[in-house]
Amino acid sequence: MLGSAILKDGNPLTLHYVMFIPAIMGQGNVEQQGYWISRAWSCNIIGTYAQTELGHGTFIRGLETTATYDPETKEFVLNSPTLTSYKWWPGGLGHTANYAIVVAQLYTKGECRGIHAFIVQLRDENTHEPLPGIKIGEIGTKLGMNATNNGFLGFENVRIPREHMLMKNSQVLEDGTYVKAPSDKLTYGTMMFVRVVLVRDISNYLSKAVTIAIRYSAVRRQSQIKPDEPESQIMDYVTQQYKLFPNLAACFAFRMCADWIWEMYNNVTAELDQGELERLPELHALACCLKAVASSDGATGIEQLRLACGGHGYMDASNLPATYGLVTATCTYEGENTVLLLQTARYLVKAWRQAIGGEPLPPTVGYLAVLSRGVKQRPWKNTLSCIVQAHQAVAAGKIRLATENMDRRIRSGTSPEDAWNKTSIELAHCAESHCRAFLVMRFVENVRGLTSVSKQLREVLMQLCELYSIYWVLQRLGDFLRFSCLNNEDIPALQARFEEMLAAIRPNAVGIVDGFNIRDEILASALGAYDGNVYQRLFDEAMKSPLNQESVNQSFHKYLKPFLKSNL
Repeated sequence: MLGSAILKDGNPLTLHYVMFIPAIMGQGNVEQQGYWISRAWSCNIIGTYAQTELGHGTFIRGLETTATYDPETKEFVLNSPTLTSYKWWPGGLGHTANYAIVVAQLYTKGECRGIHAFIVQLRDENTHEPLPGIKIGEIGTKLGMNATNNGFLGFENVRIPREHMLMKNSQVLEDGTYVKAPSDKLTYGTMMFVRVVLVRDISNYLSKAVTIAIRYSAVRRQSQIKPDEPESQIMDYVTQQYKLFPNLAACFAFRMCADWIWEMYNNVTAELDQGELERLPELHALACCLKAVASSDGATGIEQLRLACGGHGYMDASNLPATYGLVTATCTYEGENTVLLLQTARYLVKAWRQAIGGEPLPPTVGYLAVLSRGVKQRPWKNTLSCIVQAHQAVAAGKIRLATENMDRRIRSGTSPEDAWNKTSIELAHCAESHCRAFLVMRFVENVRGLTSVSKQLREVLMQLCELYSIYWVLQRLGDFLRFSCLNNEDIPALQARFEEMLAAIRPNAVGIVDGFNIRDEILASALGAYDGNVYQRLFDEAMKSPLNQESVNQSFHKYLKPFLKSNL
């Protein structure tokens, strides 16, 4: 978050720290780690992670860049055989990085061994000139993150030493013999790391946006709620609270889940080092859906918060457009969200079949064991326990229905692959519901487990937790009426409880975002500064415009005056 105070439109060093170094740590052997990590950590070299290509992104097995082993010279020869095989998008690649982790199809002894990672020098360490055979540049302007100099990269017979293949899991011996990794999934460790980290990052971005919008809503006055009264703070309007407070609650939900999955990631990584792969699928499934849901909700939420600030939110001075540009990018990088949800769905279908068969289930899908038995649900109550169970019932019901529909298609003669594709809308939806059930469950359990905070703070956090839980019931009423014990008669009381939570949070809203302790330099917003001096700051920002540095802009003399005198 601190980096955004200095580089507001993205950081070209981000991939150096969150992908280049972690890839070496996760996939390099001891010797490779000892040599490369010290150089990278001290920034003697700057790296990026070159995986996505012009023609392939999410489908990693379809990458076209090749790395062919030459046993005579003990080198790999890298090539980009087609235009679509050019690496496309890596941050910092355009002008900053002089090294890259390059993901390519490995060929040894005339046989393709699948994708593997290689350390490749791109530029001379002294002159920064591209090395022979390296075709490199910047891809152009984007919706946001334009300071990251995303680049393209092509290879023409670029040779690297055999030791530059990351060989913690797979190896190529000097004679070209290929030693296979214990599991193909180990290759995807770096991407999983980034997806885990992204949930925390999205929480931080959303925290910035909600701080700006809530502070502005406390300062801005517009119209009257009652005649003959002063203009009201816009945060007193319930419709404004509806835009603000669910996003405020989401900051906490994402942060708590981010902490939980980070701990799980570290535990699973330690287990992988011992050769234990049992929990890897569970982590992968959870990281995929959390990244997808958090990034989608984050982008939608920040746009809601921008709109909640009216016309002033449209100005760059609010910093909401730039923040939106940073977050909306997360919806497509490190895995397109729909594809990630379908990866989670594949895991959930398997878990559902295990639940029906009475097999033990991992903790994050443990609720399927009970719900697969068709246990009758209790009548609806507006309690957190009931709401958590309802979220789980919706997820289980949608997983069951998607699985049954897919099986029905297969029985009717459709191939398993086509059946999966035809059921993919339902499958993506069931993965989203599973993720929301997990978010709500984690939020509730974390708040209930707080023992070191004051009673007052715990009460506020519980209000946010309840608001968030009810919000997603009301947003998905059809699903809850269909799959949970919620009935039409229960909805008015649930809506009333939601509005009670909005009113309860209102007095503490500014204090909560102040508690995020985000410095003004990091917020970089005329609307969200701690002192609340919105209008003076907006005017000061306007006066910085180059168009205000002279009373008559030169464009008048060059274009407008001749036009006015032209008698057209």
